[in-house]
Amino acid sequence: MNLLAEAFDWIFSPDRLSGSSPLPAAIALHLLYTFIAVALSAVIAVPLGYYIGHTGKGRNAAIAISGAARAVPSFGLILLLVLVMGVTQKPLAATIAFVLLGIPSILAGAYAGLEAVDRRVIDAARAVGMTEWQILVRVEIPLGLPLLIGGIRAGALQIVATVVLAAYVTLGGLGTYIIQGIPLSRYDMILGSAIVIVALALVLDGLFALLQQVVVPRGVAAGRTQDIRATSPRRRAVVGTSLQERKG
Repeated sequence: MNLLAEAFDWIFSPDRLSGSSPLPAAIALHLLYTFIAVALSAVIAVPLGYYIGHTGKGRNAAIAISGAARAVPSFGLILLLVLVMGVTQKPLAATIAFVLLGIPSILAGAYAGLEAVDRRVIDAARAVGMTEWQILVRVEIPLGLPLLIGGIRAGALQIVATVVLAAYVTLGGLGTYIIQGIPLSRYDMILGSAIVIVALALVLDGLFALLQQVVVPRGVAAGRTQDIRATSPRRRAVVGTSLQERKG
């Protein structure tokens, strides 16, 4: 309990606003790496996922590659890329590693979102004369957007946790305090930075969860509301009473 109090004292200490690595600057750098990696991952994974989801081609290969990529150790991947590309390219090497780790979740969300669309809806769109491009843009993408945001949400959480390792190759961020605190046995610093990282991940998760609800098409949201009302306890009770009266 004392250690937890010391960790919060470290976080809110005025010293965190000064020095060579102030806490706000470390948070900003951590978020910068995260947003750049998520954006690049989305640029690569979303078009590929949409192609797979719309055409059905390459799905098994995408699943296999995504599964293999999730099994790659983050720390080992960063060190490998730094060693291969050279110490002068550490920011680029780390960014590539973060992007590679974010692609599988976003790719899965993109093609799963399109695959989840009811085939009857797509057939109806074809029946009214829509082209394949119109079906993709006007039907499949809007209906599959919540699952895509869910994939980006998972990828962002994985990236924000992995960016901690950037400090090991002297790139800064919130992991710097953990790397510095271990040899100094500054457990308040280590726990304090861990708390900030967890809080940052929770905030990002909450924002993506909210966005995931916002992007649900109005027609789909209205249909869900009607379904909930139709299956409410009062409705079920009325239906059950009617059935009993008929049997009687």
